[in-house]
Amino acid sequence: MQNIVDVTYAQTGESTSVNQYGMRQMQERAYAARNAQYLLLKAPPASGKSRALMFVALDKLINQGIKKVIVAVPERSIGGSFGTTNLMMHGFYADWEPNPIYNLCIPGGEGSKVEAFKTFLDSGEKILICTHSTLRFAFEQLVESKFNGTLLAIDEFHHVSVDGDSRLGELLRSIMTKSNAHIIAMTGSYFRGDSIPILLPEDESKFTKVTYNYYEQLNGYDYLKSLGIGYHFYQGKYTTAIGEILDTDKKTILHIPNVNSGESTKDKHKEVDTILDIIGVVERVDEDGVIYVKRHGDGKIIKVADLVNDDPKEREKIVTYLRNIDSVDDMDLIIALGMAKEGFDWPYCEHALTVGYRSSLTEIIQIIGRATRDSDNKIHAQFTNLIAQPDATDASVKLSVNNMLKAITASLLMEQVLAPNFKFKPRADNDTEPNQPGEMKIRGFKKPTSKRVQDIIESDLNDLKATILQDDAMLKAMPGNVDPEVISKVLIPKIIKVKYPDLSEDEVEQLRQHVVTDSVIKNGEIKESGGKQFISMAGKFVNIDDLHIDLIDSINPFQRAFEILSKSVTTQVLKLIQESIEATRIQMSEEEAIVLWPKINAFIKEKGVQPDINSFDPLEKRLAEAIVYLKDLKRKMQA
Repeated sequence: MQNIVDVTYAQTGESTSVNQYGMRQMQERAYAARNAQYLLLKAPPASGKSRALMFVALDKLINQGIKKVIVAVPERSIGGSFGTTNLMMHGFYADWEPNPIYNLCIPGGEGSKVEAFKTFLDSGEKILICTHSTLRFAFEQLVESKFNGTLLAIDEFHHVSVDGDSRLGELLRSIMTKSNAHIIAMTGSYFRGDSIPILLPEDESKFTKVTYNYYEQLNGYDYLKSLGIGYHFYQGKYTTAIGEILDTDKKTILHIPNVNSGESTKDKHKEVDTILDIIGVVERVDEDGVIYVKRHGDGKIIKVADLVNDDPKEREKIVTYLRNIDSVDDMDLIIALGMAKEGFDWPYCEHALTVGYRSSLTEIIQIIGRATRDSDNKIHAQFTNLIAQPDATDASVKLSVNNMLKAITASLLMEQVLAPNFKFKPRADNDTEPNQPGEMKIRGFKKPTSKRVQDIIESDLNDLKATILQDDAMLKAMPGNVDPEVISKVLIPKIIKVKYPDLSEDEVEQLRQHVVTDSVIKNGEIKESGGKQFISMAGKFVNIDDLHIDLIDSINPFQRAFEILSKSVTTQVLKLIQESIEATRIQMSEEEAIVLWPKINAFIKEKGVQPDINSFDPLEKRLAEAIVYLKDLKRKMQA
């Protein structure tokens, strides 16, 4: 398996070191914005968002006139992150001390929790912790003015959306409109992973944004030095291939496919049993629900947690055990389906192994985040996606190809998120000064002139890239089927105009240049030679001082991932991918294809090869298109 993304970090220790108040780098940045009424905090897993909230919330309670703090988390298990915390011992002026009575992230029905929520609002207590669902149910029985003087903190904020069916989104808008409540929104996802925005532009503009990126976080670790993102392709059932990629010497979270996906065998419990049999022989299950497996070959005991188990009591036992792990030897492998994603904390995890394509980019980034905690047991973290290869005999070949392409583009987006950021500036013709650290001057580059474009670049560039990378036309263009300048100057501006219809033509061009430049530079590799810096782009090294926007526009920033893909699958699979993409482009009737069939046979008989779809001869190209069309038609008829 070859990684599509390989990133090495400097291990500076900056993201884990603390200031005189006990704040990490990200927490200090959030605290500096503590006076904002609406605060949006974007920071990766393990950066300390829960403690950042504590610092800001305590300041609002003690110094800003806020009377109560409500913390809402997506699921009960995450509530533990906001438990009693001694902050004064590290230099802060107050401790975080919620009353356990008002920690509503406990088993039980929503009815009693809603009553406790209402009682809290009328009590002298300061802090309540609940799930998103409890907040929604309680809100239905309250008027917005009950939230006056409160701070509402929403963890994993990407669960909110402007969709009319999003009750959490509607709740948030109502509280912002009809109360004086303060709001802190926190997310580690950077994007929702679908096309529905989290907030309307007019609401989002009210938030002060604090962004702490993945590169800052991982580059500042003490132990973790590198991160890899790769794919392993299989045919048949995934359980026949899992043994090739599952290394039980590495602490692993294995996410099996959703039962409704094509990769699933439709029997999730049998899949777990098969995986256990592949590892070794089950010896026993202890009182905490830990499965002890004697590994084939060397007899080593592997500790396994089964989070696929539907029995509520059994699942609660193992979840409780996992929550209290404090040693690297306490667990070796966690098998999950819908759990162990956002908010799940197992710092010893080295490998996140996921079976099947995940349609949500949010879900992918959350899964990767399970392996990117800093821990002294690892110097490398790995995310591997086990993906089914398209099969020419399978009627769902188009779906398989589409899933493969989307999985690859997810890794491209992660590569962009994980790389260091540059500030891009125009370079004048007579400017020979070298770039300053963290900046890059480019000839012909348009500098953003409006605050709107500047805000998008500073806070929403990853969201925009996610939209670009999920666009159907882009999916078909990225393997090199479309001229790079068409990608840069036609497809990307169209997407920008749809996403930001309020931008002028000039603003669209400014944003287009920035997103294309940022993508190309982050996809390249910078090296130094003879005192000068060079960047590898499209297979050649270019002096950074000579960069021009026209050169950047001539490069497909996404090509490298597909070059790596070509080394990971057979030529037959690559051809199938190409044909599947071409089949969606070809405009042809069945009648025309039938007429061309004898000509195809005559061409093959005369030339000894099939017609080339990339031929400059229009007739040969059309014959090749007819072959692709007929193959696709045959698959549909067989289905």
